[in-house]
Amino acid sequence: QVQLVESGGGLVQPEGSLRLTCAASGSIRSINDMGWYRQAPGKQRELVAVMFSGGTTNYADSVKGRFTISRDNAKNTVDLHMNNLKPEDTAVYYCNLHEWVGGMNYWGKGTLVTVSS
Repeated sequence: QVQLVESGGGLVQPEGSLRLTCAASGSIRSINDMGWYRQAPGKQRELVAVMFSGGTTNYADSVKGRFTISRDNAKNTVDLHMNNLKPEDTAVYYCNLHEWVGGMNYWGKGTLVTVSS
């Protein structure tokens, strides 16, 4: 079993910055993808950014150029650096870990990001 715990959410003004951190613990397989999803009120959960096991990344078009994902495999953490935040970035942000072997998906409980003046 794998546990994911997010931190770093909060209230920020438009054009501000935040860093989210996700720490993974438990029986973590070495080959996995880690990423961030978000869910705004009344909307479906969507991919924000993912870093695959080999180090390549994928971003939602809406955050390209503003958000950066990074991983520390030694510490089993993944960060999401968010710059130039917009009100439409307001959502609960969830950490995800996907295992290549077995295909298991794990989710954190989420952290709320509110962008408002």
